[in-house]
Amino acid sequence: MNRLKGVTVAAVLAASVVAWSGNAFAQAKIVDGPEVRWKLGAWGKPRAGTANVEKLKAFMDERTGGKFKIQIGYESFGQPKELLDLLKVGSLEMTNICASYHPEKLPVYSALDLPFLPIPDTDVQEKVHNAFHKHPAVVKEFAGWKAMPYLSALLPNNEFVGRGKQPKATEDFKGMRVRALAGIGEAMKKLGAVPTSVDATEVYTSLERGTVDAAAFPSTYAHQSYRTYEVGKWYTENMTLGSVGCPTLIHVDRWAELPQQYKDLFIEAQPIAQAAAKAAYRAADEKNIPLFKKKLTFVKFTPDELAAFRKAGGEPVWEEWVKLRESQGIPGKELLNFLLTQAGSAPKS
Repeated sequence: MNRLKGVTVAAVLAASVVAWSGNAFAQAKIVDGPEVRWKLGAWGKPRAGTANVEKLKAFMDERTGGKFKIQIGYESFGQPKELLDLLKVGSLEMTNICASYHPEKLPVYSALDLPFLPIPDTDVQEKVHNAFHKHPAVVKEFAGWKAMPYLSALLPNNEFVGRGKQPKATEDFKGMRVRALAGIGEAMKKLGAVPTSVDATEVYTSLERGTVDAAAFPSTYAHQSYRTYEVGKWYTENMTLGSVGCPTLIHVDRWAELPQQYKDLFIEAQPIAQAAAKAAYRAADEKNIPLFKKKLTFVKFTPDELAAFRKAGGEPVWEEWVKLRESQGIPGKELLNFLLTQAGSAPKS
């Protein structure tokens, strides 16, 4: 078998990206090869956030005439916090993970969890994440887990649904009790809010009873899923609080064992799979935004207000993250500047 020699999936992808329409692969030439059965770990249920791996599964099946089968296990192969370890020991060929489930196992990748990064939409996010997956520090970190990043879930930015007085500026969040996790929670604390880590399934009741004043979720599909719009009064349509890094990983040895024609198919599938995820989020927005507008007041911030949020809530968290990572021997400042540059924003001095 050919062995992997310092070549990542992302690096190959960068050299060869083939654009396909949504149904083109069904009519494309069948690629012959051996029978392969892979397991891919996931959680929850099939949803917009898994549209990419569902598309990958269909693509590989179609293009190999059924010879390459991917079985997606929604918590049947392990719980979310177990999947990274299961991949490392070879129990899985692929898996979805979120770095926030393993914050100190993936300190480099946690950069994608920083709040208020200037990543306004999933198109910019796709560019930033694909580039980040090729960064040497990211490649090295995942190699320690026998893994290589292949796809990003491209989760939308978090937005708030809240009750009571709607916010119009940074000072309006002072004292507000907000459901906001990880880096977003830290950012809201900098803005004077009181973050809490209410479980997603308890958010509806917490908002309804006034235990929290606002809740952040990836919008709009998560807010619709947890029905926050039914009990909220307002919705921040462009606060762009941030997202989280949730890649699909491939075990490096299983990748190395694939014949080249199957590797080529994975390369072809990558932009198709990520396009499917983006389309799923757009479809959710098209359905949910009119529904939200019947129930909620939409709060839209000006560019100056958004800059104030980033300065007061985002940049202090960035600086703390850089300081922590540098103390661990990780090039935190370089990584942050890399993300800002890829997003089209000037690096921090």
